[in-house]
Amino acid sequence: MIWSSTLRIATAAILTVLCMLILHPNPAAAAEPLRIIVFGAHPDDCELKAGGVAAKWADQGHKVKFVSVTNGDIGHHEMAGGPLAKRRTKEVQTAAKILGIETQVLDHHDGELMPTLEIRKELIRLIREWKADVVISPRPNDYHPDHRYTGILVQDGAYMVTVPFICPDTEPLRKNPVYLYLWDHFQKPNPFEADIVVSIDDTIERKLKALGEMPSQFAEWAPWHGDYLDEVPTDPEEAKKWIAERFRGRMKGVAQKYPEELAKWYGTEKAASVEFAEAFEICEYGRRPSDEELRMLFPFFSGK
Repeated sequence: MIWSSTLRIATAAILTVLCMLILHPNPAAAAEPLRIIVFGAHPDDCELKAGGVAAKWADQGHKVKFVSVTNGDIGHHEMAGGPLAKRRTKEVQTAAKILGIETQVLDHHDGELMPTLEIRKELIRLIREWKADVVISPRPNDYHPDHRYTGILVQDGAYMVTVPFICPDTEPLRKNPVYLYLWDHFQKPNPFEADIVVSIDDTIERKLKALGEMPSQFAEWAPWHGDYLDEVPTDPEEAKKWIAERFRGRMKGVAQKYPEELAKWYGTEKAASVEFAEAFEICEYGRRPSDEELRMLFPFFSGK
């Protein structure tokens, strides 16, 4: 009788699991949504480095927030101050709607960011309020001081987000999130190491559309600063297409740079067909995830 009762309970449990799998083929979809927060120094940094994977998370019902730590108020050759900050905020808000995420621009001056205790606490509060499972930022070695200091501010909040008596006005996290770095090409003092490479073939067009909504940077400031402004079409819609083609090649380059890493996550056959990718490095100051946990945090490695 005991064996029969145990068998019935086990059978019921198996049937329950099978029903859950039928209703939710992706186990991650049946769980609580993941919560991801990405920090960039300027309004366009997050979109440029993580727009594709953000859209993938959003498509599965997970919650993503982009935060620009400065307001970008000097990133132009013809305008600055409040008008530029407002323009760039509007641009990232439009991009966020395309990607299906939330966005926020903090009111710190572009080019003047410092790794102060006050701003560190501000970011700790944002991470706690978002209840982040994953926190992503630039690495602290980069050509731009705002990029470097954003990386330092974010990584200095790792572990501290779990300490109750710092920023006691916000509830501490019960476990340290997984902290990741955005891809870059800088070599000194140490090069970027791609621990996670994600195919964005299915979201590349949305990412490029989002970048096209940032003409202040990609059709004006960067071309002027790089002395190729005469290449940009004067028609706004043609300029968006021009922006898309420039960044299409860059995203293709990331996939071409990391074939072995793609194969690790997708398998050799699927990895060979990936055209566009974004890459991330694990920051050792956050929780050190296993490969199994990373597959849960990036619940799309079974497909593109």
